[in-house]
This record gives sequence, structure tokens and C-alpha cells, in this order.
Amino acid sequence: MSKNKKHKEETAVADIYAPFIAEGIPENLLPPEPPVYKKNGKLKTAYYEAQLARLQTELVNLQYWVAQEGLRVVIVFEGRSGAGKGGVIKRITERTNPRIVRVVALPKPSDRERTQWWFQKYVAHLPAAGEIVLFDRSWYNRALVEPVMGFCTEEQYREFLRSCPQFERMLVRSGIILLKYWFSVSDEEQERRFQARVYTPYKRWKLSPMDLEDRRRWVEYSKAKDRMFDYTDIKQAPWYVVNADDKKRMRLNCITHILSRIPYEDITPPPIELPPREENKDYIRPPITEQTFVPEIY
Repeated sequence: MSKNKKHKEETAVADIYAPFIAEGIPENLLPPEPPVYKKNGKLKTAYYEAQLARLQTELVNLQYWVAQEGLRVVIVFEGRSGAGKGGVIKRITERTNPRIVRVVALPKPSDRERTQWWFQKYVAHLPAAGEIVLFDRSWYNRALVEPVMGFCTEEQYREFLRSCPQFERMLVRSGIILLKYWFSVSDEEQERRFQARVYTPYKRWKLSPMDLEDRRRWVEYSKAKDRMFDYTDIKQAPWYVVNADDKKRMRLNCITHILSRIPYEDITPPPIELPPREENKDYIRPPITEQTFVPEIY
């Protein structure tokens, strides 16, 4: 390739990414080459996997920095049923240390928890120094599921809308880095994913009675989400909306944004020199016929 042609290509790539750099995305987080698509508009698998691996390496770099600097990070994942929150969380935790990056997905409140201050059970799971906590649904159940399904009173709902911004400002003032993501999926795409869960046996467990109600009460959920944004999209902890109709793009875009919102440095330790194994002087291994092995079917 001639130097002139290479320069033109590099300039074209820079022009493509200029708007993202202007929005605060560091250049090192942007892909080294423009996205490569299939005929149907989806990302090519090889390109997606390469970019995901690159971003997962950056997540490992981030976890080292969080642990060293004693940062406390909370990331809230919200969205309709089938929006793909779990898929993003899985890709974030796939290569990271569960002692540093942990997931909180709480069950429905117990009888005792129903009598507590609403935020109380969530506070117990907030991070200590050097931890990142991913909330797979969060205190925002009181803004979405509970009012739509009639699980709380109107007064409890109104009190949440008043208290939540104050609660989150307290978290931020305490030094916690708080990121909130709403995964926006169209009704057509949600319906397609629900149908896939119906007809795919290993996905059927994902289709709960609450998911069916989410589907049935689409308009009510939309109104509740809009009102939630009106009250809780605050300067100290804004909502970031992720287009969730394309899962692969969604994952790459969300992970890139998370990395861009937490300044960090690459302090990955150098390769470790493994110590030599001790010599076998007096150890005698028991006969393998005395052990029970797993059948080698494959």
C-alpha cells in the first residue's frame, strides 16, 4: 500500500470517529478499523469477537486500576424484559475477577424487607474500596415493576421518585462512581426475542410470568419509564440510553462507554516467572485403577 493511500484511509477513519472523540470517548477505546457488516446489517462475527476481546482486555486493565486506587463503582442496568442486560453483564464479567467485579441480582423482597426502607437492601450490596458492583435491576424496581404491577402503593411510588435523586446524590458525594444504563428495545424486537424463548428449550427458563406481563403492559411500562426519567435523570447521575435492538453492537457500545466514564491507566503486571517445580524424590502415585474417572465420551 502506498503512503498516500494509507494516509487517506487513516484520515477517513479519523473523520468517522471524530464525533465520538468529541463526546469524550478516548481514542484508545475506539476500534482500530471501521465496523465490518454483513449484508443484513449485522456486525460480522469475526469483527465482533475481535473487538469484544479488545474491550475485555481493557476491562481487565480497569479492574487492576480500581483495585489499586480503591475506587468504588456502581453500574445499574435497567430495561425491559428481553432487552439484553444479562448479555452485557456476562461479557463484562467473562474475563474479570469476581472478587473485584461482582453482580447483584436480588430476588423479590421478603416479608421482612417489605417493612424496611426501600433502599436498605440495596445499600448492603454497595461496593467497598476496590470493587465494581453491577446491579442487574436495582432500586428502580420501585419506579417500574412495582407501580405497573401494583406491588406498591401510590404514596410509596411517589416517595421513591422524590427520594431517589437525593439517594443517588448521596452516593456520588460519598465518592462512589455511579453509572446508569437503560437498554432500549423496540416492541418488535422484544416480541422476536420472546418468541425465540418460547420455541427454544434452553432459553425457556428466561420467560417468567413477569416477562409476560411486561409484554402485555407495554404502554404502562413505557409511561412508567418516561416518568422515571423525568425525576431521576439528574446531572450527578444521568441515564445513558443504549440502543438494544442489535445485541452485538449493544454490547460493544455499552462496554466502550463504561470504560470511557472511568479514567484509568494500564497497570497490568508483567508476566510472572514461574518457580521450578520440586523434584519427585519419595512420592509414589497411587494406582490409577483405584480412582473413579469420568467416562470419556468425547
